[in-house]
Amino acid sequence: MAPADSKVLVLGALAGVAGIGLAAVFYQGFRSRQRGSWPRCYLNSTNAQGTGVMLVDGPGLPRGQAEVLERLEALIQCVSELKDEMKSLKNALPTLQDQVRVELRGRDEARPYYRTTPTRRKRAAGIIAGARAGGRSSEEAESEGGYMTALTDSEEEEPSDEEQVDEEQPADKLCVLLESIDSLRQGPESDKRESLDLLLEQREEFGQKSPFLWRLIRAYCDLHDISSTLEEKKTHAETGKKIGAEAVSLNPTCAESHLWYAIMCGLMAEYDTVQNKIKYGYIFKDHLDKAIELKPQNPMSYYLMGRWCYAVAQLSWIERKVAATLFGEPPSAKVEDALKNFLQVEEIQPGYSKHNYVFLAKCYKDLGRRAEAREMCRTASSMNTVTKEDEDAQKELDLLRPALGV
Repeated sequence: MAPADSKVLVLGALAGVAGIGLAAVFYQGFRSRQRGSWPRCYLNSTNAQGTGVMLVDGPGLPRGQAEVLERLEALIQCVSELKDEMKSLKNALPTLQDQVRVELRGRDEARPYYRTTPTRRKRAAGIIAGARAGGRSSEEAESEGGYMTALTDSEEEEPSDEEQVDEEQPADKLCVLLESIDSLRQGPESDKRESLDLLLEQREEFGQKSPFLWRLIRAYCDLHDISSTLEEKKTHAETGKKIGAEAVSLNPTCAESHLWYAIMCGLMAEYDTVQNKIKYGYIFKDHLDKAIELKPQNPMSYYLMGRWCYAVAQLSWIERKVAATLFGEPPSAKVEDALKNFLQVEEIQPGYSKHNYVFLAKCYKDLGRRAEAREMCRTASSMNTVTKEDEDAQKELDLLRPALGV
């Protein structure tokens, strides 16, 4: 309630009292004028509770007038009491606002709220460890006049605080955690390491959730890329692959789990025997097919499939024979298959990556379409080098351009 509204309320109430008071004064004047014509009526002015009227039956006063006088006397008594109450209310109004604030603040501190607030997001994500939720529910939002509006009666039908904790907090905390992880991944190497630490801290609570698990796999992939020693790279690849197997087993319908498990198998192929390298190649293809089936609009899946097809198309005769000897059927793919996947990436998300344009140029070059290959080289050159993958793409581009006369 705004201060102006408080004044209007007080003035209105006082005006109502004044109106009733005028009626009482009018009645008292009327009674004094008629006193001489009522021989059997006398006034009682000694009552400590206020002015009263004592009526005595007599022939000069009809019973109906006596009842009217009794009711008017009761009205005067009520007016007197109302004046006292309004006086008390007027004296209390200056401190009423502070009293309401104190009462509601105490209730707010007595029971927690689990609605989404910026402070709670930070706590749930682990950025501010141990911080308590700082927001209130919308029913207790502060109004323009500074008052805290009371909770509505409908809250009696809403779930209890304990039920709200069970239903809202875990889902909200996971959502905010994942947003924080995705944001950290866009930062420097220190942020990528922090994202892995944060995921490991929360694994006990969210380790059975697919959105959490595939981000954990991705974090190990990122750490593999930024690690400096071969031993560290191998350790991160092995750990990520184990988590990937767990993720696809937990939820076979999660496209991202299949995608990142395929990537970790591809990384493990760099550190294992020839036989296992070929085995991981088959696993990579199977889970990449599944990821595309489950989520056909993800450009990353088509980019990786294009890379796989291009690598298989470059296998030598001896490598194909080894694969056929070990597994019965060698992997099969052509440059045209690779080109189709890289073009699909560009269709879904134009300008997806510098590396995609480099592989488009390679495919066009191998197919003898040199004009298109040169165009892809120019497009790749026009893109900024931001990530480590961009740096690798630029190195391949520098080797490719002279062969195409660009």
